[in-house]
Amino acid sequence: MWGIIIALISGALMSVQGVFNTGVTKGSSMWAANSWVQLTAFFVCIIAWFVTGRQNVMGMFHIENKYMLLGGVIGAFITLTVIKSMDSLGPAQAVLLIVVSQIIVAYLIEVFGLFGVEKVPFEWKKVVGALVAIAGIFIFHK
Repeated sequence: MWGIIIALISGALMSVQGVFNTGVTKGSSMWAANSWVQLTAFFVCIIAWFVTGRQNVMGMFHIENKYMLLGGVIGAFITLTVIKSMDSLGPAQAVLLIVVSQIIVAYLIEVFGLFGVEKVPFEWKKVVGALVAIAGIFIFHK
């Protein structure tokens, strides 16, 4: 149950953040706004790290697949693409497309066992679910 609640909060926060970031971009520039977002996130993480017990930071550099350290780089491009999509499509349509893209890519990662994720068997019902979500985009757009 907690997973569902946290996921719902995450989705809501992403939508609000996208609107905020788009607003900040209008007052400055894309990369300045993106830098502000990443910098403020960094400070929040540092404060949280101090408050929660200061676990070993260097342990992250001992992971087997070093490409996993690129999450922050990907995060910068996520911020960029969310801002651009919300600016051109509006928050609701942008988030709808973003979520459907997340569903499809996440399922492909699971089916093919990419990035060390446990492989799951292919299921047609999940493809149908994704297709229903895509149909929802067209319905929402009209």
